[in-house]
Formats: sequence, structure tokens, C-alpha cells
Amino acid sequence: MLIALLLSMTHVGAQQTLRVRVNRAIAIQQVAGTVTCTLQRVTRSAQVGDRLQTVGDSIATGKNSTATLAVDTGIGFINVAENTQVRVRQLEYTPDNGRITRLQVTQGQVRLRVRRLTNPGSTLEIQTPAGISGVRGTEFGLGVQPNGKTGLAVLQGGVQNAAQGRAVAVNGGFQNFTIPGEPPSTPVPLREDTRLKHQFRQVIEGGVRKIQLVGQVDPVNLVLVEGNPQVTDRRGQFRTELRPVPSYLRLRVTVITPLGKQQVYDLALR
Repeated sequence: MLIALLLSMTHVGAQQTLRVRVNRAIAIQQVAGTVTCTLQRVTRSAQVGDRLQTVGDSIATGKNSTATLAVDTGIGFINVAENTQVRVRQLEYTPDNGRITRLQVTQGQVRLRVRRLTNPGSTLEIQTPAGISGVRGTEFGLGVQPNGKTGLAVLQGGVQNAAQGRAVAVNGGFQNFTIPGEPPSTPVPLREDTRLKHQFRQVIEGGVRKIQLVGQVDPVNLVLVEGNPQVTDRRGQFRTELRPVPSYLRLRVTVITPLGKQQVYDLALR
């Protein structure tokens, strides 16, 4: 950020303007629940006012915990959902006073509101294990699964989604996903669909009756089963681990869109 300071030069009876660069930072504005931050390699509980400034600085939310981050002063805001980690990769100025902001989301879900970047040298990028999303003014969300598969949904503006040498423009009102090692999928209209199709599958393994939950959601969505993140394929299908058949089974499944919309399902097998 550039701050213009107007100094009164009394000894010459004139005024002079100085431009002062302020250190770039990602500021923690709100925390709820268990939230930790790592600042200059020291990890502790996060507090409002903490600032991520150095490459490698990060913030991590626990179960049922959230945080809100501010990028510099007014560039943008990031809502960090539970079980999510955000790390600083680059915070720099360009020679023409643009701002380069590169962050990494290794797991979980974030929603960003970024104002239009007027300086051609400015950029804001979010890196996940599957690829890079670059923005210049938009509102969008990302969901990153344990295997790195990333769902992207754009509410307003546009995002350049790049992976494996291919860049795809995802405009407002569209969504897509990227699987590590593959280029981004073709964008489709935004659905915000939290529906869950499911069935319980029983098998005999080593003479023991076992059961697993087989489900399907929108391919961009995250799925938690009893709070544990699941991996979905390109069709949105997932399977839990096999477990011995109990006399009564109850599972809580949470479906989360990249923009943060949630639906909780309490499934029971009698």
C-alpha cells in the first residue's frame, strides 16, 4: 500500500509529497474456535491483529473453527472454513508499485472477496496441490480435498484456473474442478448443489460382515463423514472405509460447496 504524506516545509514555505511503502501483510481480523498461526516459524494460538508477512507464515483452523483474513488494506478478504490451512508464498511490491500476492491452500475451504486490481503489475493467486487460480477482482471459493482435488466456484468477476500447462477462464456464475496431474475441467454453470445420493454397501470379508457408505455429490464439493474429509472422483463419487456391521449405525455427512454452503445429513442403518 502507498501512503501519501503531505509535509509542511516551513523553512522554504513550500509543501512536498513523500510516498512511503508500508510492509505488506495478511491480517487476522476474526477467529472462532481452535485457530493457530505460524509466524516466522513459531506456532501459537492465533489472535486478532496477528499479521502474516513472511514467506511460510500460515494460519490453520481446527474442527468447527473459522477465521477471517484481510489482504493489506482493502484489497480483499478471505473467509477460512474449518480444517483449512492457508500459507503465504509471496507478498511483494513490483517496481511500478503493484502488489504481488501468492497464497497456498493445502486443504479445506476458503472464500475470497477481492476488489478490482487497477495496477497492471498487481496479481493475486491461490495455489493448491492441483493448480493455480489467479484473480484481479472477484468473489469466489475453493475447496481442497485430501488428495489435492480442487473445486472452484466463481460468484462474480472471473478467475484464471491453470494446471498442467493449460489455463481455463472461469467466469462469474460458473464452476469447475481440477484433479492433480490433469488440466482444469471445462467450466459448467454454478449449481451450489449440496444434494447427497447414498447407499450402504455390505460385503463379507474374511468371514466378517462389513459395511461402507457409498455416496455421490457434485464433483466440486467437499464431503466430511463424521468430520473426516473424503476423496471424490471426477463424478463426485466416494466410498468410506469398510467397517464391521454394528447393530446400529449412524453417520453424519456434511456436504460443502466451494463457496461455503453446507448441508448436514444424519444417516442411519438399522
